[in-house]
Amino acid sequence: HVQLQASGGGLVQAGGSLRLSCAASGRTFGADAMGWFRQAPGKEREFVAAIRWSGGRTLYGDSVKGRFTISRDNAENTVYLQVSSLEPEDTAVYYCASGANTRGSPEHYGHWGQGTLVTVSS
Repeated sequence: HVQLQASGGGLVQAGGSLRLSCAASGRTFGADAMGWFRQAPGKEREFVAAIRWSGGRTLYGDSVKGRFTISRDNAENTVYLQVSSLEPEDTAVYYCASGANTRGSPEHYGHWGQGTLVTVSS
């Protein structure tokens, strides 16, 4: 049974940075990727980034390319999302999720963490 614990959100001014973490326990066979999604009030869940545990292949959503960086620590079973050059439009609850491969759609991820709120003030 996979459990995901997201943390690191908070209130930050525009232009600032945060590092989000997602600790995974109970990884299942075939769940070789971790993804980050975000959801702002009244909007659909949006793909942010994904990474494979093996090999480290990454995938990014268009709106965050060049500003966000995903990484992983296999020994700690933890995935990180460095969010930089933040804009008010980045305000959302950020969720981590476990899946079989780096994909940009939520339906490819079977387990989800509880989310961590990022609020960017202008």
